[in-house]
Amino acid sequence: MTSQHAHILLQFQSCIPLLEVLTDANRQAIIMLLSQHKSGLNVNTISEHINLSRPAVSHHLKILKQSGFISLEKKGVENYYLLTLREPLQKLKSLIVNIENECQGS
Repeated sequence: MTSQHAHILLQFQSCIPLLEVLTDANRQAIIMLLSQHKSGLNVNTISEHINLSRPAVSHHLKILKQSGFISLEKKGVENYYLLTLREPLQKLKSLIVNIENECQGS
């Protein structure tokens, strides 16, 4: 195995949690909803839009936050969730570019 292959395998492993986060339809719906509201939304508003209970939405928000897809901003006593895709998408893009480069080199 070349060092490039080993590097790509490590990238795959680091991207698995991100890919697992994206497989859930409710988390996809939250990401799409937040993409339409740049100033963020609170849990109650999100739960109204995607027909999930507040605890279920909180669970999905926690997973999205841990994986870097969203961030939290306090506004008064409310927590607002904002889309922050940069880091997770950069990891996924880097993996794709390295796979493409490897395939073109073969």
